[in-house]
Amino acid sequence: MTKIIKKISAPLLSLILLLNMSSAGMAETTVSGEVQAIFNSLLFLICGFLVMFMAAGFAMLESGMVTSKSVSVICAKNIGLYSIAGIMFWLFGYNLAYGIPEGGYIGTFTPWADASAVDTGYADGSDWFFQMVFCATTVSICSGAMAERIKLWPFFLFAAILSGIIYPIVMGWQWGGGWLAELGFSDFAGSTLVHSTGGAAALAGIMLLGARYGRFDSKGEAKAIKPFAASSIPLVTVGVFYFMVRLVRI
Repeated sequence: MTKIIKKISAPLLSLILLLNMSSAGMAETTVSGEVQAIFNSLLFLICGFLVMFMAAGFAMLESGMVTSKSVSVICAKNIGLYSIAGIMFWLFGYNLAYGIPEGGYIGTFTPWADASAVDTGYADGSDWFFQMVFCATTVSICSGAMAERIKLWPFFLFAAILSGIIYPIVMGWQWGGGWLAELGFSDFAGSTLVHSTGGAAALAGIMLLGARYGRFDSKGEAKAIKPFAASSIPLVTVGVFYFMVRLVRI
């Protein structure tokens, strides 16, 4: 027992001394604006990568829960919506959200342009990417809700409207300094701006589209759901774990 204590005490004492020296040093040390901008930009990119990784989770989860004939469409939707979200968020979305007047409701319909400066504390491109992946995540929520209910091209049109206009306006109300921010509203990790907006858009979509083909019989009674031809519980499980990656960012 004495030997174990001796082995542990030396490293533990060294760690305590190191922490004391670090805390004293941090109180007197400052970094330049360039260094702050570099690390802030890096953090934006790392967190953005984690959020973007959810796209693989959406694709796996949805692919494992649809029939075999719909798997290719589901995969095409998940790839296409990211491309559409990137283009629309560049054309309109970013400035609709961040070009909003203080306490206002909507920004300007102008393309995003990089105006990076050390004074802002980060590179504009890293912030654009970070916000764009949230925008695409909002559309991904709708992709799963409307699986096997909508054709590919109408969904892409829906994705363009949601990612280019609807979501950026809602996003600007809080993250862009709009009227919700003026009221003191606080959003945690996109719980309202991302998930509520995506959920509301998905609900509106399925109300317009109706149930999946064959879900109800001629009398309007629900039919028992048969096992899907391409149902893959392992694939769904892996998709769920991919979603957990976002918990690291939170």
